[in-house]
Amino acid sequence: MSESPAGGNWPRTIAVALTGASGIQYGLRLLQCLLEAGVRVYLLLSQAGQVVLKMEAGLEVPSRPAEAERFFSAHLGAAPGQLRVFGRQQWTAPVASGSHPPDAMVICPCTTGTLARIAAGLSQDLIDRAADVALKERRPLILVLRETPLTVIHLENMLRLARAGAVIMPANPGFYCHPQSVAELVDFMVARVLDHLQVPQALMPRWGDPPPDSD
Repeated sequence: MSESPAGGNWPRTIAVALTGASGIQYGLRLLQCLLEAGVRVYLLLSQAGQVVLKMEAGLEVPSRPAEAERFFSAHLGAAPGQLRVFGRQQWTAPVASGSHPPDAMVICPCTTGTLARIAAGLSQDLIDRAADVALKERRPLILVLRETPLTVIHLENMLRLARAGAVIMPANPGFYCHPQSVAELVDFMVARVLDHLQVPQALMPRWGDPPPDSD
């Protein structure tokens, strides 16, 4: 159990990083689902991710971590102490040390720049360092890459990280569930992430299962 700052206990703690790739809705929906599942979330936000939140979701997130924490907690309906936000250079954050790593980490969406720094072992900010910690401590690290087309450099970085133990999960929603909206496309990808985190989800029917309205 992970003890919350408010005195409660959370079954798991998962770090989520939002970077500056397009597709911020994937990250927001993931945050919502994790909080609804009763998971404690450590949220990391890059400067470019803050810009994309405003461009793609219309959310003007405060720059100071404490204010951003209050903003996201209210926006996503987090329980007291369930969501923590850390600054980009906050090296005293739990995610910066292998002595106190989260149970898993997801970067969603993940830029190719973030991918490259993690692949090279460079920790320029807390997101890079937290990913490095996840790898060295053998904790699940999921990178939801959002870029196209991909260069040889991108592909080599993905291969290097896959060999190091990361899960490379490009934002490629499927269509066999006959999605009727953008929200359903987002849910497809978020469901795949939740499956890899072993967090229960009912966002989409599994392959081979009957549709929800069938007998």
